[in-house]
Amino acid sequence: MRKNTISGLKSQLDSNSNVCIIGHKNPDGDALGSTLGLSLFLKELGISSQVIMPNGFPDFLKWLPGIDKVLCYDTDKEECEKQLNDSDVIFTLDFNHLGRTGDLGDFLVKLDTTFVMIDHHQEPADYASYMLSDTSIASTCELVYEYITTDYSEKRLTAEIASCLYTGIMTDTGSFRFPSTTSKTHRIIADLIDAGANNSQIHQNTFDNNAVSRLHLLGKALQNLKVLENLSTAYIYLSQEDLNQNGFKKGDTEGFVNYALSLKGIKFAVIFIEHKAENIIKISFRSIGNFDVNTFARTHYNGGGHKNAAGGKSDLDLNSTLVEFENILNTYKEELI
Repeated sequence: MRKNTISGLKSQLDSNSNVCIIGHKNPDGDALGSTLGLSLFLKELGISSQVIMPNGFPDFLKWLPGIDKVLCYDTDKEECEKQLNDSDVIFTLDFNHLGRTGDLGDFLVKLDTTFVMIDHHQEPADYASYMLSDTSIASTCELVYEYITTDYSEKRLTAEIASCLYTGIMTDTGSFRFPSTTSKTHRIIADLIDAGANNSQIHQNTFDNNAVSRLHLLGKALQNLKVLENLSTAYIYLSQEDLNQNGFKKGDTEGFVNYALSLKGIKFAVIFIEHKAENIIKISFRSIGNFDVNTFARTHYNGGGHKNAAGGKSDLDLNSTLVEFENILNTYKEELI
């Protein structure tokens, strides 16, 4: 589904505008790439902007251009609220419900300002005055590219902007292997490379900077892999103890669920990660083919996302969550075999 009401926004933005740009809680490559890419582009237009994240981001993304200027609400609440109170326009990127920003969302709902949504997730909420939402698009960075190259076709992308957008597209498409990757995606990538994105360096910066502790954690995750052959499903679990013993840092488990999905004959893969500080089990779902993990996550785990990639959470303890999951899974047997 596509909704585009963003065309009138251009007349609302000028050098006098105060703009904030927000990504979702626990920001990934697409959230950071899209917010930073848009901020750097607005700078080219002479429009100042402040990127705000609800909380911190993974080490493997700290090389992104402009990331040193990002404010985090959980550690700099007073300055973030000042910037937001002073803003004329607030862009919300890579999410479509203010609740996806955690505690920051409680502050955002009180603001009387112009909200802009650019996002590719399903079932957007109705809070934005301007919206570019398309659930068929692989990443929010693709939509940001569309927005800036359509409304500002006379402006050229810089290498820094291109690098940010490339990173978000690369990470949200699983390095261009997910079904949402299209020929248009590749044409955008080609344009970003022509604009100065160094594809080889970006891949190296993002994927080839592992700490030894992360590889040890991956080893533990693979030890905890369980395969349910009769349901074409595999899942991984990590307890809080597993995380603590292997020096877990934010972003360390990114991509782990794909190892389960890589097994022959597997259509549905899941990773369960215990977070005692929040008293929840965070869950990531991936699928191949027609099994809709967005619907599965929304139905059972207060989550959502895309047809083949979604997230959710459980308020039960880890063992009870795994038992419940297997019981639920048996009701989907006909869809999975």
